[in-house]
Amino acid sequence: MMRSSSDGILTTHTGSLPRPAGAALPGTEEAAGGPADPQVVRDAVHQIVQRQVDAGIDVVNDGEMSKPSYSTYVTSRLTGFEDHVTETREMPSAREFPEYFARLAGTLAKSMTNPVCVGPVAYRDHDAVQTDITNLKDAATAAGAGEAFMTAASPGVIAQFMNNRYYPTHEEYINVLAEAMREEYEAIAAAGLVLQLDCPDLASWPVYEARGMSKAEFLAMVSQHVDAINTATASIPAESMRLHVCWGNYEGPHNHDIPLAEILDRVLAARPSALLFEAANPRHEHEWAVFKDVELPDDKILVPGVIDTTTNYIEHPELVAERLERLARIVGQERVLAGTDCGFATFAHALPVDPRIVWAKLAAMAEGAGIATERLAS
Repeated sequence: MMRSSSDGILTTHTGSLPRPAGAALPGTEEAAGGPADPQVVRDAVHQIVQRQVDAGIDVVNDGEMSKPSYSTYVTSRLTGFEDHVTETREMPSAREFPEYFARLAGTLAKSMTNPVCVGPVAYRDHDAVQTDITNLKDAATAAGAGEAFMTAASPGVIAQFMNNRYYPTHEEYINVLAEAMREEYEAIAAAGLVLQLDCPDLASWPVYEARGMSKAEFLAMVSQHVDAINTATASIPAESMRLHVCWGNYEGPHNHDIPLAEILDRVLAARPSALLFEAANPRHEHEWAVFKDVELPDDKILVPGVIDTTTNYIEHPELVAERLERLARIVGQERVLAGTDCGFATFAHALPVDPRIVWAKLAAMAEGAGIATERLAS
């Protein structure tokens, strides 16, 4: 079961962290596309967990050291995907602001190229997740971490990044992905780790708008993806899971983003108890106020992002405290954890925030959580 913030606001983050300098880890330039040395991965996990504890993070993870990205890692664990067959899609808002996206292309390409599904999907690498589990648990014990979580791609985000060319319908594709990923989800929870499902697909309206989908069709798809999550996690206690939703982890216009209020009822229908969502960047920071009007279900916990993961500003601890206090005064301190808008290394090779600044931002978050705790107790 997840810890609550009853004795003080706990700190966590969304998942990916900068890889240690010079380490040949999946997705990094040092790896040059080759297989990662298991010992290099293990050492990196121990180092990254210790750094989280040193920065004041209460609920830690492995920083996704074994994964080239939070979503495409599944192609090495599932059958049915072809690495050499690719599809390209345009980033949202690129047509409206072509000059900006052209400048951004050095770190965030206008289009992303991903594998696609070309055959039957099934879980095939039964050892990878167990290795990840062992590495994280050993590192958490060595560092004296209070709690640990592990991320896993949701059926919907897999479908979003890796388009279907095999199954007759999107519904069938989603259901097959849910069944295939069930093994990974259950293994993480059975090991005593908190399972985090990464679900940016639940807020990715601009991506589907560009594909010609109506908003009504998109919202119906969101419900379909939530149903798939609930089916795949049916045997896992809700209080052992958390769900992350975001609007795309890149510095850009975001002027087509769907408001949180329009998807919140569907997102809260997902089984995981904790909801991680963006609440620090300028496009979505105001949306904390939606919880003034929405009655949060008794079994839900909120993990707002209180630091931005796309800029090199180091948030002032007082600002972090303010962001936490205003939400805690609505839903209760025990139902709020401090988090980040998204990951700091969503793709291992792309680091929008300087690694040293990442750790300074996390330390500022921890300091701000302490300030908020003191104020809420007074």
